[in-house]
Amino acid sequence: MRKRLIFFIVSVVGLVVALLFGLSLIGISPAYIVSAPAVATGIGAKLLCSSRYVSGFSEHQSFDDLVQYSGILDQLTVRYEDDEKTVSASLFGLAEKSSTYLPGLGCSVDYEGFDTRYSLAQFIEEPRVNESETAENLAWPLTDHVATVEPEVQSLIETLVLEDNAAGLNTRALLVVKGGKILGEAYAQGADAQTPLLGWSMAKSLTAVMLASLEYRGLIDLAAPASFNEWANDERAQIRITDLLTMTDGLAFSEEYNPGDDATAMLFDSPSAADYVLAKPLAHEPGSHFNYSSGTANLLARLYQQALGGPAAARSDYEQNIAAVLGFQNAVFETDAAGGFVGSSYLYASARDWARIGQVMLNAGEINGQRLFSTDWVDRATQHNASLNHPAYGYQWWLNAGNQSLRWPSLPKDSFAAMGNRQQLVMVIPSADVVIVRLGWTAGRYPDNENFKRILDAL
Repeated sequence: MRKRLIFFIVSVVGLVVALLFGLSLIGISPAYIVSAPAVATGIGAKLLCSSRYVSGFSEHQSFDDLVQYSGILDQLTVRYEDDEKTVSASLFGLAEKSSTYLPGLGCSVDYEGFDTRYSLAQFIEEPRVNESETAENLAWPLTDHVATVEPEVQSLIETLVLEDNAAGLNTRALLVVKGGKILGEAYAQGADAQTPLLGWSMAKSLTAVMLASLEYRGLIDLAAPASFNEWANDERAQIRITDLLTMTDGLAFSEEYNPGDDATAMLFDSPSAADYVLAKPLAHEPGSHFNYSSGTANLLARLYQQALGGPAAARSDYEQNIAAVLGFQNAVFETDAAGGFVGSSYLYASARDWARIGQVMLNAGEINGQRLFSTDWVDRATQHNASLNHPAYGYQWWLNAGNQSLRWPSLPKDSFAAMGNRQQLVMVIPSADVVIVRLGWTAGRYPDNENFKRILDAL
């Protein structure tokens, strides 16, 4: 009997080892198998909640968008509780997560013992308009009033959206600004001018602008080391804030999006994104090596919070000194369960709101009659970083020039952009005085170089 039991155990272990070896040959690691249920339910609950209750998309469209990331997500069992605005996702009963919507704060994965987010609702402010201003001044970017559309530009923008979607590119918003005026905008697939759309990594660019605002107000020194207590007694203490801004901090963070990798664990299986990253060790000397890292952006968001005194003070400051100054009308900057801004990923904003971020960069820090950051910050933010492997990245903005070839060869060299997953783009072209916003859900390449060249030629 004992020999049979031993034989059975050995056989099972052998089968498991063989299975794991076979899966490894097709790129599926043991970490993937262990982490998949938690990550799948996390991404399902979070993205479905935000798509449904922030963007206002239907359950069908929300789920269709979700499953484009991975076939495993098609196996989720999803439950919507509209009264509570909560979405729950389960995967074969192996794991279940929920995400709850709060007005003005959006959605976050729910974790027991983390309720800081619920105390932040008092700081949410409605967009304000100065009624004493003349009607001519009550226009975008101060408000959402747009009366500057040019028919020829509008026709081209509408044509590009139609062509995009005929090719399966899922463009949902395309907008062009020149000389501080919206000349054309078009929407599709359930989106309109008021729909907050997920920018993914374009949130990084706003996070950098938020730190620029703190610097302008004398609340932070961007050239100083990042003052995290967790790093005080080791080699990470030498990492400067500018190293974080240029993603040359040297931290060992993996920007892969498979279960078990840092990015997915941080976003979908951790109550605090910044806390997850603070634990990462150093892999390179700070300032020497570019490593694209959503984790780094969440450390920048933590610095913003830390400089102001905590999540509540940070939310209040963002509402009064960032969102209100920019003139945001339909934007939701989400936090994690611990109340910290997810500075890497979770800004939902209308195309007009995204364009406001580009416009303040084009205006060297001034918008709506107020100064958000210093006049020289854009010059510093669009300088090449000091790395040898990828210098064409500034302060959380992608640069056209700086590597061996132009990223957008048909656009002026001085172009720079906020970019996000699924081909989100806020393109800033200083020499043409132009901002172009493109939002959608494209799985592959989007012809930004070609389409934006057509827009520039029309202008």
